[in-house]
Amino acid sequence: MSRFRQRLGIAAEFLEHRVDGAFVRVQRALGTMDRPIIAAYDGFGDARTLHLTGRVLEDKGISCPTDSGSWLDNLRMMYRRAASEEIPGALVEAEFEGTAVRAKTDDEGYFEFTFRPAQQYPAMWVPVELRLIAPMHKSGPVAGKGSVMVPPAPAKFGVISDLDDTVLHTDVTNLVKMARILALSNARTRMPFAGVAAFYRALHNNINPIFYLSSSPWNLYDLLHDFLEFQSIPRGPLLLRDWGISAKEFLPLSHTDHKLAGIRRILEFYPQLPFILIGDSGQQDPEIYLDVVKQYGERILAVYIRNIRPDLTDRVSAIEKLFKEALIQNISLKLVPDTVGAARDAAEHGWIDAAALPEIGGETRQDKAPAETSHDIVSEKTDRVG
Repeated sequence: MSRFRQRLGIAAEFLEHRVDGAFVRVQRALGTMDRPIIAAYDGFGDARTLHLTGRVLEDKGISCPTDSGSWLDNLRMMYRRAASEEIPGALVEAEFEGTAVRAKTDDEGYFEFTFRPAQQYPAMWVPVELRLIAPMHKSGPVAGKGSVMVPPAPAKFGVISDLDDTVLHTDVTNLVKMARILALSNARTRMPFAGVAAFYRALHNNINPIFYLSSSPWNLYDLLHDFLEFQSIPRGPLLLRDWGISAKEFLPLSHTDHKLAGIRRILEFYPQLPFILIGDSGQQDPEIYLDVVKQYGERILAVYIRNIRPDLTDRVSAIEKLFKEALIQNISLKLVPDTVGAARDAAEHGWIDAAALPEIGGETRQDKAPAETSHDIVSEKTDRVG
């Protein structure tokens, strides 16, 4: 980053925080602040340490999505997510194993807790109770619930998967289409790539942790979390990003740094666990994942890249060349046309049960037509609006 952009980022961040802080103080003084909510994000941990993060926001009335929700309803909910108001300086209390600890939210409303468990938990998800201590609201106490994923001892490997155009249709390489899909769909109407749910269930096998990476802002956490649940895709921590102005990055344009940092954080937190990386050919996933392979060596079992644009022959050739140049032994580097291609390779290596292949293949065939139809409907509705 140039010195000018860095100074501009510092100045913009300072101004943004001052304005936001003044706005919150005025709201509190006038009693016009909406009821706060505690938005806890699924955390991750092990037998030694548990991490949980979240955010305190004003409740903008984001409702649960429905299959019959209109594009206008979806657009309204998306606006409310984008317009969410964080509450800086809020005091949050977390209760874990009978002990309560407190933390203050930062200028963007984020809080973070670290716990030291006294025992090994048999369940994969550890619950944490949350309460808002301050500011108090006239409507009464504000509480929330958080969860931390702890991989069980029998876990054989972990999975780190991109989300955008790997798990769900996003069209991230086309900004206009991406905006259409994002604004006019919801967690129930957005469709996963064919066969992903069955493949990820086979990889997960109720013991292997899955982490999801996305350059989407934390404002979309509820949408993505609900999407995974509605599509029966295994639950796992989402590593999103803050789209606010900062001294480090004036505008959130770099996907590579965010994804690399997220992957390294996971790999270094679980040093004894090997991983499978899953992405797509649309952005820089192949380049990012190969950097990880070079750094972490045989801890990476496989890299699966779904070729979402086979018509882009130059891009396909570049990825194939990258894989050939890597020449890394005992690591499966695959550019696959669909989920079935990755699943077959995983079954050959024993990472999934071969008995799951018929379900993955059947789901792939079943999902393909609805996914394309849903995608076309979103575009058609947007065209009519325009």
